[in-house]
Amino acid sequence: MPAPTAGRLPNPRLTGLGSGLFCAVVMFLLGALCAALFGASLTAYGVLFLPVCVLTALWVRRGDLMTAPVVVPIAFAVGLLPVAEGDGGVGGKLMGLVTALATQAGWLYGGTLIAGLIVIVRRIRLVHRRRTAGARTPA
Repeated sequence: MPAPTAGRLPNPRLTGLGSGLFCAVVMFLLGALCAALFGASLTAYGVLFLPVCVLTALWVRRGDLMTAPVVVPIAFAVGLLPVAEGDGGVGGKLMGLVTALATQAGWLYGGTLIAGLIVIVRRIRLVHRRRTAGARTPA
């Protein structure tokens, strides 16, 4: 068994559920961090959302590729819970969440687009690899 190479990035393969949990938990923690450090800065939260989208799209396994563009918007909303400002009570918090989703839609769409593009490129490469492997082996 070869020793891990120093300086190499991790390359986990997450299932569809695992990628959703990864993305949601990381975004919730980043939302709490933004609320604590940056005074609930939605811009900082949106900027931190983009690398999480990239990692989610890169780390999801081949069989579950199409789940990445679905789970990142859900995780964005989950992570907004600690960041969204609202006037006391459930109704106020819900209104703050809806307002944050509406005002930060650019980050949401951008991250979803990034995840979707990465998934499409990975899928095209996978199909191409399968076709070339099938063409090489005799029938």
